[in-house]
Amino acid sequence: MASVAKKIGLSLGADICWPASYEEIMKRLDLDLPVGADRVRFQTERVTVEPFDLAYEPSYDLVIDRVTHWFHTSREWVKKLSLDGVYVLNNPWAIQSMEKHTSYVAMMKLGLPIPKTWMIPPKEYETGGDWDVTVRRYNRLFDLGKVGEEIGYPAFLKPYDGGGWVGVTRVTDERSLRQAYDRSGKRVQHLQAAVKDYDLFIRAIGMGPQVNVVKYDADQPLHDRYRVEFGFVNGEEHRRATRICRTINAFFGWDFNSCEMLRAGGVLYPIDFANACPDSQVTSLHFHFPWLVKSMLRWTIFNAATGRKKPMTLWWDRFFAAHDPELDLDTQLERYDAIAREYFDSDRFEAFDAEHLGHLDEVALEFFGSDRFYDIVQEKVEALFPKHEIKVFTDHFFGMVQFWRKTEMERMARASKPTE
Repeated sequence: MASVAKKIGLSLGADICWPASYEEIMKRLDLDLPVGADRVRFQTERVTVEPFDLAYEPSYDLVIDRVTHWFHTSREWVKKLSLDGVYVLNNPWAIQSMEKHTSYVAMMKLGLPIPKTWMIPPKEYETGGDWDVTVRRYNRLFDLGKVGEEIGYPAFLKPYDGGGWVGVTRVTDERSLRQAYDRSGKRVQHLQAAVKDYDLFIRAIGMGPQVNVVKYDADQPLHDRYRVEFGFVNGEEHRRATRICRTINAFFGWDFNSCEMLRAGGVLYPIDFANACPDSQVTSLHFHFPWLVKSMLRWTIFNAATGRKKPMTLWWDRFFAAHDPELDLDTQLERYDAIAREYFDSDRFEAFDAEHLGHLDEVALEFFGSDRFYDIVQEKVEALFPKHEIKVFTDHFFGMVQFWRKTEMERMARASKPTE
């Protein structure tokens, strides 16, 4: 067998904790896998930003991207790599062109229960040249109050392409809507109906075909929004949330994305699911952080080892062809999820994971209890918190992961018991 080294690039911004954890566990795994006629090993490298020849041959087999949604040199580099056949997390064209507006329209077409949403022209425009001519000729005066009546209150005025809760305003009547709109400046806006009387807020975090459904509380400070609770959805709701997340991610070619949903009257309403850079830090995910790192390792190792190619085109025709308005939502989601699982090559991934990565759980369990991981947590906390809070929050986040280790050990013990 020939020995082959697969090279994984980490294209990073301010990330600290997840790449350090990813690299450390990869090193401890010390993989040497029989794949086809080869023995496959792995190396990781942090990507640097520098001039590049558009014709150069990249050395990477896979790149994890965390910066191209705003750092344009890296974005164009990633586009070039994608055309060279390098597997990239995420799809760089989808990140650039398919903002929240596109995602809402598309999922409405598939019959998902998206709250009623209108697009609103911006309050202000650039001045001079074609701007003045176009606005004067074609912009029709409209009554914002009537749009508000059509949507109903409460509602949310928010940028059509935004993220991180920037520019989002909850409006409760015409007066507050007009005030929010007057402050919105030059950004094109959505006005979206609020989901009334919801009793649960969840985030489904997707990594390839893997999905983790987490209870979420947006009213808490950032470090406490991802809740540590169990049994907050039943089996049917968990399956529905998983299928919604996987369908959305496969539809847009996103390997890594999170989908926010609100439950009201037993219905899960997707409200925000175009996240180019989902939460990935231990300071926000805490208990759920190990799942993210392990899932990322599983998915990237599979794709790099097997040389699996990311589809160069999206599968929209297949999803739209599967839509039947006569079917109930769960039956429809079953159809979409079958396409999504095929898109992500789920059966082959699960077989690969079972054959080659059976020791990942044990290695990760040991690492997340180590002094090295404590140091990684502290480095991340130092980047975000004032000096007098560093020790308190380092111990807090490390302690949350130790609670995860306890639950993980219990899970592994149950899994190892022979079934009757």
